[in-house]
Amino acid sequence: MIPEAFTYERAGSVAEALEHMGRGAVPLAGGHSLLPALKLRLSAPEALVDIGRIPELSGIRVEGGVLVIGACTRHAAVAASAEVAANAAALASAVAGIGDQQVRNRGTIGGSLAQADPHGDLPAVVLAVGAEIIVQGASGERTVAADQFFVDYYTTALEDGELITAIRIPGGQSQGAYAKFSRRAQDWAIIGAAVSNGDGGWRVGLSGAGPSAVRASGVEQALASGASVADASARAGEGIDPASGLDGSTEYKRHLAGVMVRRALEAAGA
Repeated sequence: MIPEAFTYERAGSVAEALEHMGRGAVPLAGGHSLLPALKLRLSAPEALVDIGRIPELSGIRVEGGVLVIGACTRHAAVAASAEVAANAAALASAVAGIGDQQVRNRGTIGGSLAQADPHGDLPAVVLAVGAEIIVQGASGERTVAADQFFVDYYTTALEDGELITAIRIPGGQSQGAYAKFSRRAQDWAIIGAAVSNGDGGWRVGLSGAGPSAVRASGVEQALASGASVADASARAGEGIDPASGLDGSTEYKRHLAGVMVRRALEAAGA
């Protein structure tokens, strides 16, 4: 299908992008979520503002032991980064399996998080690594913990006119992994599991387990108490309510959550 007519602007700075957004423009980063919605006329904004080439929104660095990734950094750059592998192994594991090489060359980490697809890979990962999402709007900058960022189906804590500018991850999380189960290669995950071992012990995030990514607190508690990987993984289905559908029943997905958590923990060397 052909999208509704819209105007296109390209911002050279965050301030310029926010100015356009204040007049109703919708931000365009990699476009892998927005463009299909435009073509299907599920979204019909009057204006788009391209933020994909704003220099301050791209790049990977370590500051004071914290990994900082610009929101418009491409998945391919994240996957290839030695800093990411050393400080957020679960993220490196996940981005390497997003789509195909073309998708990874265009898709952005901030765009994926703003989309908040319940079956997306990165929401589960940022929960597992204890990330902070840095957002900016007309009233200034604020920080949202990943645990409070995902609200409901395709809904985040972003307010009108706000833009993700960076993701901050406590460094040193070199022990972590991501595992997902899909019907076909490059499909969305039916269930995905991200695990990461940081200063506070193991954290586990699940995708596909409900209307938004969630923490598998039962698994985390079991691991903290010294339970085996097998016993801890068996608790992955506790407290989750994945929707039943053509891709499986709720009970099947609860079981699958345990399988994926175990695979991720084993891959991470737990």
